[in-house]
Amino acid sequence: MKPLVLTLRERPDQRLDLAPLVPHRLAGMAAAEIERIELQTTRSRLALADIFRLRMGDATHVRIEASCDRLDRVGYEMAGGEIVVEGDIGMRAGRLMTDGRLTVHGNVGPWAASGMKGGTVEIFGDAGDHLGGPSPGEIAGMRGGVVLVRGRVGERAGDRMRRGTIVVEGIAGAYAGSRMIAGTLVVVGRTGPLPGYLMRRGTIMLGEGSDCLSPTFIDCGVHDLVAARLMAGFIGKHSARAAEILNRPLRRFAGDMAALGKGEIFARP
Repeated sequence: MKPLVLTLRERPDQRLDLAPLVPHRLAGMAAAEIERIELQTTRSRLALADIFRLRMGDATHVRIEASCDRLDRVGYEMAGGEIVVEGDIGMRAGRLMTDGRLTVHGNVGPWAASGMKGGTVEIFGDAGDHLGGPSPGEIAGMRGGVVLVRGRVGERAGDRMRRGTIVVEGIAGAYAGSRMIAGTLVVVGRTGPLPGYLMRRGTIMLGEGSDCLSPTFIDCGVHDLVAARLMAGFIGKHSARAAEILNRPLRRFAGDMAALGKGEIFARP
């Protein structure tokens, strides 16, 4: 079945909020109704038809073409179906998702998958700061689901993460997994300084180590854990490169002892 296709006419001169354009909200709407949807902006009211060319199709499969980084909140509160984006998008992509799949063939801005509770987000480019982290004022970040980034991520990926899995095949910035409450973060490439800073619980896997590990982590020696191999079976469905990290002995660091201290970081011996 053909997807519903939205093609950006030209790069907008202001940021646009695409939160209404998710499958469960578009289901059952006629083309004229979809074209009248207002996309909240900072300067003037704009309808979807002012910004996109619409080609009708199955609303459970939405495709956004010729996208750019001024399109925010793509996949906001998505509860099912699929959104595929060709190009870059802006901030808070996939925020508060509960189900479905968001695939981005480009880069995404900060706070992608913020507060995500379920579903899958796959990013073939890079992701900005605070991937899976909380919005200002929130006490927890990502709460479930799977996020896969084929490129690199900015600082504080997985900040205050509570549940779910984040896999980064590229490099990660400073403070990856900072203040983690639970969940799993896997970084295949090099990680910036102080991963797991003030983490309480949770698991961080570092494929190529970190520039600087906090002294408040305790070296527990090298282990070949069955649990890591079981985790590799799950992660391998999303990233073979990430699964390779888990299928070998790893050095375990317990911490952060400056916080609750029940988290763990695994790195190459």
